[in-house]
Amino acid sequence: ETGAHIVRTQEYVRCLAHRIRDQGDYVDDLSDEAIDKMHKAAPLHDVGKVGIPDQILLKPGRLDSTEFEIMKTHTTLGYQSILSASERLSAGSSFLTCAMEIALSHQEKWDGTGYPQGLSGDEIPISARLMAVADVYDALISERYYKKAFSHEVAVGIILEGRGSHFDPDVVDAFKRIEAEFLAIATRFAD
Repeated sequence: ETGAHIVRTQEYVRCLAHRIRDQGDYVDDLSDEAIDKMHKAAPLHDVGKVGIPDQILLKPGRLDSTEFEIMKTHTTLGYQSILSASERLSAGSSFLTCAMEIALSHQEKWDGTGYPQGLSGDEIPISARLMAVADVYDALISERYYKKAFSHEVAVGIILEGRGSHFDPDVVDAFKRIEAEFLAIATRFAD
């Protein structure tokens, strides 16, 4: 269920990063090399879900508060897994550093109400802010055993509503300008 999701979110992140850089934002943070690292690291955003029990991951309905608290640990589990791999490498890896940022922080929200650290605004790494929009958009348009897919138009509306609360306003503005590219990626890499 997640194979195409991984490819789509990877492509969304690259698209968003190029667009936001082209509009003059985060130019220093979004070199070609940095965008390439984000693109390669994006598939690891949910690696921590391997540590979440199947009865929670596969539950055909809303998670209760206890289950949701367990699900939230996928961010720190992913971070710890990638950190462990990084520590085994003698020189470390900037790719793994980027992957750790994304895994740990992609559930943070611009207004500070996300998890696991309650980061807000620019405290959230740009890689995670890009992944947040990519991940939510794809989750909305994808059918899962526990929910029906929303249309592209509805998903775009939800992302736009989250501007300044859930999502970085600059990232949402970039998303709005390239929403047709998101739809093209979703179509090309459909489940």
